[in-house]
Amino acid sequence: MSHHIVEFRDVCFSYPDNTEALKGVSFRITHGESVGIVGANGAGKSTLLMHINGYLAPKEGTVIIGDLHLNRKTRQEIRKKVGVVFQNPDDQLFMPSVYEDVAFGPLNLGLSEEKVRERVDIALKTVGCLMLRDKPPHHLSAGQKSAVAIASVIAMQPDILVMDEPASNLDPRSRRQLINLLKSFEHTKIIASHDMDLILEVCERCIVINDGRIMADGPAEDILLNKTLLEENGLELPLSRQNIKSKEGLRWKT
Repeated sequence: MSHHIVEFRDVCFSYPDNTEALKGVSFRITHGESVGIVGANGAGKSTLLMHINGYLAPKEGTVIIGDLHLNRKTRQEIRKKVGVVFQNPDDQLFMPSVYEDVAFGPLNLGLSEEKVRERVDIALKTVGCLMLRDKPPHHLSAGQKSAVAIASVIAMQPDILVMDEPASNLDPRSRRQLINLLKSFEHTKIIASHDMDLILEVCERCIVINDGRIMADGPAEDILLNKTLLEENGLELPLSRQNIKSKEGLRWKT
């Protein structure tokens, strides 16, 4: 199933101020893989993600999505294959109601009203938010907004799901619901996050990026439990795997 493939070949990218964000990045993601992208702030994670959907194009090198080489002529077709969930759901939710937000993409594909309703209902059921279909997005909690933003993407039925910090600002219960949701998806998933525990739980593979270069690429557990590798790249072990010594003998003052 080549339409699920994401491949970077020696991709370089610089912003207008000459900041080099990607420096010869190469990797290949195949059908059904769940891949975490981790790195310190400014490492190049978001820039990498924006290339997958054609928001940015490489200055050098090649990006291939499915059978298509990314360029101005192909990026609209590529955006039908790749669904992106932004870090801030408010960047994606702009219609008067949840239903209209989730229906926006399918309507722009030219689908019939009946088909759009079907896609919206399936997407909202998938994220457990069907009961919110008539609510204004700005009345939702952070967790509900995140779930609806995901629904708005999966209603497009993309081959590849890309997420930038999907658990950002979620409370523990909403975060757990998100993790369970992501684990249930059969899409090819690419998730950039500082939440190492989420990546460890959801992703089978992990790529470490630092200063625009790929520093490691392998099984998520091998990467995320390698303390030396993580520290060298400005990262820490997942919280669930850190040894926290209890403070014995601590007493409340009376």
